[in-house]
Amino acid sequence: MDIQHNILITGGAGFIGSHVVRLFVNKYPDYNIYNLDKLTYAGNLTNLKDIEDKPNYHFIKEDICNFEAVLNIFKTYNIDGVIHLAAESHVDRSIKDPFTFAKTNVLGTLSLLQVAKECWKDYENTRFYHISTDEVYGALEFNGELFTELTKYAPHSPYSASKASSDHFVRAFHDTYGLNTVISNCSNNYGPYQFPEKLIPLFINNIRYEKPLPVYGKGENVRDWLFVEDHAKAIDLIFHKGRNGETYNIGGNNEWRNIDLVRLLIKTTDDLLGRSEGYSDKLITYVTDRAGHDLRYAIDSTKLRDELGWRPSLQFSEGLRKTVQWYLHHTEWLDKISMIKTKV
Repeated sequence: MDIQHNILITGGAGFIGSHVVRLFVNKYPDYNIYNLDKLTYAGNLTNLKDIEDKPNYHFIKEDICNFEAVLNIFKTYNIDGVIHLAAESHVDRSIKDPFTFAKTNVLGTLSLLQVAKECWKDYENTRFYHISTDEVYGALEFNGELFTELTKYAPHSPYSASKASSDHFVRAFHDTYGLNTVISNCSNNYGPYQFPEKLIPLFINNIRYEKPLPVYGKGENVRDWLFVEDHAKAIDLIFHKGRNGETYNIGGNNEWRNIDLVRLLIKTTDDLLGRSEGYSDKLITYVTDRAGHDLRYAIDSTKLRDELGWRPSLQFSEGLRKTVQWYLHHTEWLDKISMIKTKV
């Protein structure tokens, strides 16, 4: 496959998307990178202030569900590659409003696929890369089993059901029309620029202000944590070297019980704030468990490692400290975006 030069990255003002946009803009100066984002509550252009004046970076405010607008974008800018990250992603929100998740995650993905099918005459030298989640696989027991690319889909929340559906549409367009597609399913991401409704930035902020740290159930649910910059590097590899029609799992190989993560987060944040060890332990508050809360997620990244040579660069304790330092050094960003959170 020839290298694409006009890349549309959807959701590029969001958490993971902004890291992918930054990586591609800086690493590939001969590419034109088009960041398409609707700028909902989780999209924030200040995430990209450091590259907004780069000559190969272009921002387009638009909704992926607007088929005619997306069609015009493809034709105007001769788009020959898509990295699709735009999605509603917070499980709690999906429980309250599943229709929005179905519209954005399913119909929005279908809109992009249909436009690509209509505009791309040469499927061999174009690529549609769809970023998904490990939550489509359902839940694991505490038996050492890991999600692989062959694990059957068993989504339990409206969010994971919408992502599973979008994955199926991507595969259907590959199988039916021959579209050059790749999919990746990733574990929980953490790092700079994450919207503070998610556990790690939310709890860092709450520790700052000595507010409660709400832990679901007994905090025994387990997640595999992936540093966002490592994820962006994996996306780069898969986009350029992944095999047509294949799926790749991306995991951090860092399984943590929620309560253990919270305790490490407290220890790290208190240390960086100059507080005594254990000072913020009193903030832990156990709350009623989330409906349909999956017990454990864990990713097997063997295929990605063996085929493309990717490995996570950071151990969790190192990545978490780096992450906490970033938020404590960007308190203005954190406070401003936290004000947005209270309004949505």
